[in-house]
Order: sequence, then C-alpha cells, then structure tokens
Amino acid sequence: MSVTPVGLNRRVERVPTVRFATVARRLGAATRAAGLTVPAFRTPPRRPGAPRTIRRLPGGPVVAVVLRDRVFAEVLADMVEGIVIANRLEGAAAGRIRTMLLDAVASPGVSAAA
Repeated sequence: MSVTPVGLNRRVERVPTVRFATVARRLGAATRAAGLTVPAFRTPPRRPGAPRTIRRLPGGPVVAVVLRDRVFAEVLADMVEGIVIANRLEGAAAGRIRTMLLDAVASPGVSAAA
C-alpha cells in the first residue's frame, strides 16, 4: 500500500508562460477599461517562498506570482488580488472588481479551472 503525503494529491499542472501572458493581457485590458491602474506582471517573485509579491515602483506597481507547481486557479487568484491591492480597493468595490476581472478571463481557451 502506498501512502501519498498530505497536500500532494492535488492536481497540479505546469502553467505555461504563454497562458500566463494571455491572462495578464486580458486582466490588463479589463483593469484599464474599469479606469484602474494596470500593474506589470512577472514571475517568479524575488522573495523566496512567497506565492505573490507586490512592489510599488515609480513606473507603477509590479505583481509577481509563482507559476511552478501550482494549479492555475491559484495563479489567477493571485493575479486578480494583486490588481485589487495595487489599486488599494476594499469592501464592495474590491468584490465588484474581482468578479469583473474573473469574468474577463472566463472565455474559451483561458479557463481558470484547470
């Protein structure tokens, strides 16, 4: 009988950089359409062990997320939350923007449920 360590039975896919870039473009377009600041996206974060970091630079915010060994829904959630934090949104406004951003990427070919 084999034993699977806790946490290793999740289905993890390799998130291709192309998919990350496509989602970043779609999120950027939706963010811009909402009149908000569009952060730059990069991978991986500079801080070891952090799944997501946000830096505020003179040229604008930078959201960095880990792609390796994560399900895509986690990556997408970190990207969306990075936009919310970069724009200092809270409460109902943050909830509306999260929903709008997730809807922006919920089209054929960019499914969050992978």
